[in-house]
Formats: sequence, C-alpha cells, structure tokens
Amino acid sequence: MNKLSHSISDSWVPYSHPAVYRVTPQDGAGRVLAGIPGGDSLPFVRLVGSLEPPYFLLYVLHTPRGEREAGRYQSPPLSQAQFQEFMQRFGAYLSSDARFDIWVHSAQDQATVVWDRHNQLFAYGPLARYCAELDALGYTEGDASIPVPHQHHYRQEFDADAKEILENLPWTYSPLQPEDQQ
Repeated sequence: MNKLSHSISDSWVPYSHPAVYRVTPQDGAGRVLAGIPGGDSLPFVRLVGSLEPPYFLLYVLHTPRGEREAGRYQSPPLSQAQFQEFMQRFGAYLSSDARFDIWVHSAQDQATVVWDRHNQLFAYGPLARYCAELDALGYTEGDASIPVPHQHHYRQEFDADAKEILENLPWTYSPLQPEDQQ
C-alpha cells in the first residue's frame, strides 16, 4: 500500500520516492530533505534513533476519518524503547496512510525529524549525523520532490489503527496551525 499516487498518461499509479536526500539551507542552520522509498519507516526510525531521548512526538492529524477531530496531538516525553514500541505497533499505518504528519523532537539535541504525508523526511539539527544514517541505508544525493499532480490515500483498513494511535498515549491536543492545512 502507498500514501501517494501520481498521474502518468492519464492513469493514477503508486508513487515511491527514490532513496535520495539533499542538504539545504534553512533559516541559517540547514536541513536534510529525504524521500522515503515505499513508505518504509526505517529511515525515520534511524534518524530519530540517532538523537538523544527523551523524544516528544507531535502527531498532526489533518485529514481525520472519524477517529477524532483534526488537530495537533503532542505526546509526553518518551524513551527510546517507548518510541521503538510505538513504531513497531503503528509502523504499517504510518507507512501506508496520508491523513497525518508525524514529528519527533529531541530537546537534548535541539533537533526535529518530520515524516510528512508525502513520504518526505525533513530533519533539522545534527545534519552530519543524519547524512551518515542515510548514507548507511544506501541513500545518495538527489531530489526528493513530490510529483505534480498527485493524490493522497486515506485507507479504511487503517481506521482502527488511526483511532488506537490516539488512545495509545496521553496526548495533549491543540488546533491545527495554518501550515497544517491541506
């Protein structure tokens, strides 16, 4: 299953990013922008795992399908083991459904890794560490932009997981920000 499709010759076909990344200037500090081939959670897990816990998750639900209202759901601090358990439990959902973006912040490293609805990773903080992790996964330098036009997939078979993810942790709710809107 895939989060995205793109149009080729008047047909919608699944879209998967190549294993590429680019370091770009961003607010004077820079960021890494990478594609996630096939929605594989491993690059996200590896980049987050390179950071010091505790981790704060921000689950940005922008396109709900009845599980709860759209908004930002922030977790309490999580250990590395708790983050790993979360990813093991919800990895299939996170890889296959586009109703959300998920952010992980390490206060210790002043670093944030974002996995967005387009299967893109945005990583702010220790850029050399991120690049080393991506290189170890076989990534090369390249463009991880998304195709235009494209469409997102919100899968009924993940509705139960989408509900459970919001029951799994004692999230703190806040409304969506303008930049969260699709």
